[in-house]
Amino acid sequence: MGISGLTAGIQPWKHQADGLRLFVRLTPKGGRDAIEGVKPTADGSCELVARVTAVPEDGKANAALLKLLAKSLKLPGRDFEIVAGATDRHKQILISGDPAALDTALSGWLAALNKR
Repeated sequence: MGISGLTAGIQPWKHQADGLRLFVRLTPKGGRDAIEGVKPTADGSCELVARVTAVPEDGKANAALLKLLAKSLKLPGRDFEIVAGATDRHKQILISGDPAALDTALSGWLAALNKR
């Protein structure tokens, strides 16, 4: 699954004053911890698709997702917070920091991810 077929400029995040809001679809008990790519949604936007081996109990899958994102993006774990969807597969993650710098970093990371 990659970003092919998506309209240029569509990303699974939106700028906020205090960082970026990242839209993620999480599959717990997914057999491995991995970011699989970006998938379009029915409303014309898109979301990052991730899976973790952790179970969706007591916040374990959410914690594993935040750890996976921090490691993948090479950002401190303290910069990530689930702001919506804590008990849902569709989550919104706030990545704190300068929105422009984060946008540049995520765009490069996503391009590299798509080339795999």
